[in-house]
Amino acid sequence: MTVKIAVLPGDGIGPEIVREAVKVIDALNEVFGLGAECEEALIGGAGFDGAGDPYPEQTRRLAKAADAVLLGAVGGPKWESLDKPLRPEAGLLRIREDLSLFANYRPAKVHRQLLDASTLKPEVIEGVDILVVRELVGGIYFGRPRGWEKDGRERRAFNTMVYGESEVRRIARKAFEAARLRQGRVCSVEKANVLEVSELWRQIVTEVHEREFSDVALEHMYVDNAAMQLIRHPRQFDVIVTGNLFGDILSDEASMLTGSIGMLPSASIGEHHAMYEPIHGSAPDIAGQNRANPLATILSVAMMLRYSLERPDLADKVEQAVERVLDDGLRTADLAFDGGHAVSCTAMGDAVAQRLRMLGE
Repeated sequence: MTVKIAVLPGDGIGPEIVREAVKVIDALNEVFGLGAECEEALIGGAGFDGAGDPYPEQTRRLAKAADAVLLGAVGGPKWESLDKPLRPEAGLLRIREDLSLFANYRPAKVHRQLLDASTLKPEVIEGVDILVVRELVGGIYFGRPRGWEKDGRERRAFNTMVYGESEVRRIARKAFEAARLRQGRVCSVEKANVLEVSELWRQIVTEVHEREFSDVALEHMYVDNAAMQLIRHPRQFDVIVTGNLFGDILSDEASMLTGSIGMLPSASIGEHHAMYEPIHGSAPDIAGQNRANPLATILSVAMMLRYSLERPDLADKVEQAVERVLDDGLRTADLAFDGGHAVSCTAMGDAVAQRLRMLGE
């Protein structure tokens, strides 16, 4: 059976890392008979340059019809002077909202081969395997009213953090379901001692737990404490569920436990659609230099296989291939510490694809 993947390379290093992920998909087709067809479209700054819109209608139609979406990265200084609705980031927010991708899964797993790549002591991060489940289409990024105003001589800007009961309930269910497949522990992160919206969050998460997931352990933690605990004792966490703003910050913090943000994939999932992307940005400072780390994008393909294409067996193969390449000592520039030799983005992608082929022999 053929599966259709919408491939949206985007901006900066996006085309480079997506190219290597497509090599992996090609290897899966060749060796394991995946039967995936990839079709490219524009998004972000590339969408504005090519179609005058960071989320062109052609891209929208392709994403809606696809079995899954693979995204590179969006943004860069070239487009910063544009009006906000035309900036690359607006395209990213629009596709998330258009596809109703309300649950963002961001795993932060420390690979044993990269213990020395982190700035934290190996004994602190060894064995860390955290999944941050971030609510993605609500909260302060989408709340109304928002905007600017001028009161006399002073300018003011305002945003609104708002969550409805149904929004909290559905993301809580996703977190508890994920925990059942892991270590069975959920930590719900908010700021209920200050924010009314967090009071509601805590109440609804507790209700969902008591009524539907009493077999899963639940802990509540304020976001400031959670930020500290992620550095102090990260192994205490299994699944972290939190809102859009806090999840954005905590997942980036968790990424540094692994040594490089270039190692972390993500899945954005809704009821009918899903999009997979590395959590890092477009890195315009190294774009076009063949230095980017494609492993987060390749591991995003593994998540796609597991969550959208119902091929957990092939997801395991991709993750095994990445492990083997790390065992071989290959490192891109972000991982080549202490003056170690760095391989190119292309070489890393080639190595993973070759390892995949070897696993299929």
